[in-house]
Amino acid sequence: MDKIDIKILQLLQENSRYPLKYLAGKVFLSSPAVSARIERLEKQGIISGYHAEINPLVLGYHITAFINLTLEPKQKPEFYPFIEACPNVLECDCVTGAYSMHIKVCFPSTLELDSFIGQLQKFGKTETQIVFSTPVPSRGINIESLNELENTEKENNDEQ
Repeated sequence: MDKIDIKILQLLQENSRYPLKYLAGKVFLSSPAVSARIERLEKQGIISGYHAEINPLVLGYHITAFINLTLEPKQKPEFYPFIEACPNVLECDCVTGAYSMHIKVCFPSTLELDSFIGQLQKFGKTETQIVFSTPVPSRGINIESLNELENTEKENNDEQ
């Protein structure tokens, strides 16, 4: 990856619907050259998808919560299909610490959240935190740091 790839990633992460012509103008390449770079980044797995950011409040999902769950390793074959099939689960991560699963969910009401927690408790102990506000929303990877890392590596190689 070079500085142009990094800039393309930064722009796409900012708005994945930018037209190729706009991206090309920002990186001083032709549209076909930018398209080829994006295709290469996709094939390398660096770009893994494009998503719309949807406001859950507008759709009536007023409760966002994080649920921590203890889960025995032998339960994973049953738990993974269960959690994957739950449409209100936004994310589920296997983590270290006192709990083994960290689950982000969104529901229209606390009543529905409570019902879901009841279903989860067949797998183990839960602890739930309801989100009041989100001062820093999901923002992706800091692409600027890749540029800084690349410059630091070049400086170190030049010194040697």
